[in-house]
Amino acid sequence: MQLAEVFTRIVGNDPPVGFRAYDGSAIPAGPDAPVLDVRDQTALNYLASARRFELGLARAYITGAVDVAGDLYELMKKLWMLEVQLPKLELVKLWSALGGLKLLKRPPIPAREAHLSGRSHSKSRDADAISHHYDVGNDFYELFLGDSMAYTCAVYESHDTTLEQAQWAKHDLVARKLDLKPGMRLLDVGCGWGGMVRHAAKHYGVKALGVTLSKEQAEWAQKAIVDQGLQDLAEVKFLDYRDVPDDEYDVISSIGLTEHIGRENLASYFSSLYSKLKVGGRLLNHCITKPDSKGPAIARGGFIERYIFPDGALSGPGPLMTHMHDAGFEVQHAENLREHYALTLAAWEANLERNWDDAVKLVGLETARTWRLYLVGCRLGFEHNGIQLHQMLGVKLGDQLLPAMPLRPTWTS
Repeated sequence: MQLAEVFTRIVGNDPPVGFRAYDGSAIPAGPDAPVLDVRDQTALNYLASARRFELGLARAYITGAVDVAGDLYELMKKLWMLEVQLPKLELVKLWSALGGLKLLKRPPIPAREAHLSGRSHSKSRDADAISHHYDVGNDFYELFLGDSMAYTCAVYESHDTTLEQAQWAKHDLVARKLDLKPGMRLLDVGCGWGGMVRHAAKHYGVKALGVTLSKEQAEWAQKAIVDQGLQDLAEVKFLDYRDVPDDEYDVISSIGLTEHIGRENLASYFSSLYSKLKVGGRLLNHCITKPDSKGPAIARGGFIERYIFPDGALSGPGPLMTHMHDAGFEVQHAENLREHYALTLAAWEANLERNWDDAVKLVGLETARTWRLYLVGCRLGFEHNGIQLHQMLGVKLGDQLLPAMPLRPTWTS
């Protein structure tokens, strides 16, 4: 049986994309339609030997055994919309026709795949997980993040807003939700390349400390602080947020850290942040969320967990709010920025494509293809409400129930 026939048996006789394979079989593409190209027998071995289909397909794409002629986003979007319901008996027949047990021979695993050791979410293992993702190279991240070097969801005023404008707006929205004032002390946990720290110091006169478990991020951020003349107000340290002293900060921002700490650690995470705040202080927690509270925190053994965010975990907004309340925070405001993250990822993806040759020179073809697949897949996830992004604003009232918040939000204008 030729592979083109297998493809139509799976997706239907009128597929929305073209197809071609190393065995010479093909399905013509419509005008401007992308083409899925199975270039090598090892593609089938990756698919058959992986415990999860999407992991096998990812491995095949990363190594080049599967490629796409045309736009990867358009191909994945078209295939995403298909409802494939193939009976198990039919799958067994296809398996036998393509080689049966011979398909289980697993080709070499791409070097980018993470293999962590030690106790889950211990400080040393968390440091390794963060390093796996973020220490790919600052020069590589600059190619697709742009001048802001912000690796979290931006906030778009309109579809015409540029990425840099949207990232500035995100930082400023956080600043206004925290009601930053000159002289305040801000702690930004999981600070990345220090975008929030620099914004708060430059535009609000806040004394800001950022902490990150990525040594490369900390070095880049500290240099940027000095280059911008902000060293009297801003600082970024290579430090675990759990090692920051308590009772010292007026406000805390956490922008993209919660996904890394593990669902079983949410209670201790929010309690730790609560202990670092002064009474009356605010916490702005910004993180990717699940659209519900069902099922696992993340697909264990899947592409994202193996290649992008090892040990990462997502929670629904409900459990996050509950943990904030249980830690002592009064949650005053919550906002879903799902559509904004889809736009952010589209901008990052466009930057990566524009700088593709430079990206390959910096990190190699397999790593560049890994990030392309990740950006496109996540963009589709946000577009189709498979994942969301929530900002939650909490306040530490203390025993006196201080009037720490205005009667109406001041950050919406």
